[in-house]
Amino acid sequence: DRARLREWRETWIEAIGEARAAGHGDAIDADPVLFDPDAALPDTAAPPGLYDCRTIKIGRQWPEGLAMVAYPRFSCRIEAQDGQLRLVKLTGSQRPSGQLFPDAGRHLVFRGTLQRGDERQSRAYGMDRERDMAGRRERIGEARWRLVLPAPHFESKLDLIELVPAASNEEGDISG
Repeated sequence: DRARLREWRETWIEAIGEARAAGHGDAIDADPVLFDPDAALPDTAAPPGLYDCRTIKIGRQWPEGLAMVAYPRFSCRIEAQDGQLRLVKLTGSQRPSGQLFPDAGRHLVFRGTLQRGDERQSRAYGMDRERDMAGRRERIGEARWRLVLPAPHFESKLDLIELVPAASNEEGDISG
């Protein structure tokens, strides 16, 4: 996981290049902030609460794979537990969940696991290396964040999960 985090930018550039070569340049250009590896802003804090999140898988791990696919929005939650922040994707067929740790830069480090299908509970980090996830959570707008997951074990070279306050929260209240 340290290597994945250390090489995140190279992985990003390679994945975006593959997506552009496969004809996804217009989709990438339509949201330049989301797809810019250098768009992270200061103040990474995202308050606990409910979020709408969408996953974009970029680059391929095998030649016949998709170079880019964007999924619809699902529900996520950021919760505070015992002084730690935890990010959990609540719905969808692939649901990352894990801890967010402070780092010296413009991001938080994410360490978690992947829960799939109809599983009711995620496995602990370190129990199944193919499900272990490592990434960085960054603020990229006024009320917009992304979780960057370089070199996931399945399908893509880079997963981006965009997080925005859930539409169901009134007046931007994301106290969940």
